[in-house]
Amino acid sequence: MNRISIQNLDKRYKTRDGDIPALGSISLDVAEGEFVTIIGPSGCGKSTLLYILGGFIPADGGTIRVDGKEITGPGIDRGVVFQEYALFPWLTVIQNICYGLEMTGMPRAGREQVAHRLIRTIGLEGFENRFPRELSGGMRQRVAIARTLAYDPKILLLDEPFGALDSQTRETMQDELLRLWLAQRKTVVMVTHDVDEAVYLSERVLVMSKRPGRIVREFRVALDRSGSREQTVLSDAFTRLRNEVWLCVRQQVGGG
Repeated sequence: MNRISIQNLDKRYKTRDGDIPALGSISLDVAEGEFVTIIGPSGCGKSTLLYILGGFIPADGGTIRVDGKEITGPGIDRGVVFQEYALFPWLTVIQNICYGLEMTGMPRAGREQVAHRLIRTIGLEGFENRFPRELSGGMRQRVAIARTLAYDPKILLLDEPFGALDSQTRETMQDELLRLWLAQRKTVVMVTHDVDEAVYLSERVLVMSKRPGRIVREFRVALDRSGSREQTVLSDAFTRLRNEVWLCVRQQVGGG
């Protein structure tokens, strides 16, 4: 069953010098529970596609549907995690996680039960009453992910969620996201510049061309993720696929 269906999607940005095409006739289906990552050159329209899917900006042509219903704006069925943590600095960890649930009208006891469960899940017990300024970058991003998961969206939209982190923290957060996805099997669409990240996390990697962005290549990922991270990334299957995706992206960057 397809959770997301995109058909012939176009987007242009209007400027004083004329229209700038951002996306060119994108068609894409994402199955329920699938993890799909979009990668491509800077400025190719990856984030634009994600924002249209989130309902934040309109398309100029084509259709985009979730569970058969056309998207007309943001909705609680789609949870978004941005590269910048976007936490409320005046709220504590538990208050940030509870915020969306409070907006839905859930009673306080229920909100706190959900929040404490997620705090245990992301390994931040003992930090419930800390403010974002008191947390490391990786911890803040864990809170941002937990806040999104709190209201149980059907779809997670991730816009380079670990791009601002150092390499070690980024790997830890990738492992955390993979663990959460394997446990919950939510539908995930992620945008990244990191080829290793795309292959490590995804079931399918889509490579986009330079602007106007088009999907030029699809890679199916069938890695054994039952072992450790080291076993996965040092395997011949990972190395081979990672190199194929990297070469494809390089061709798009270079115009080859």
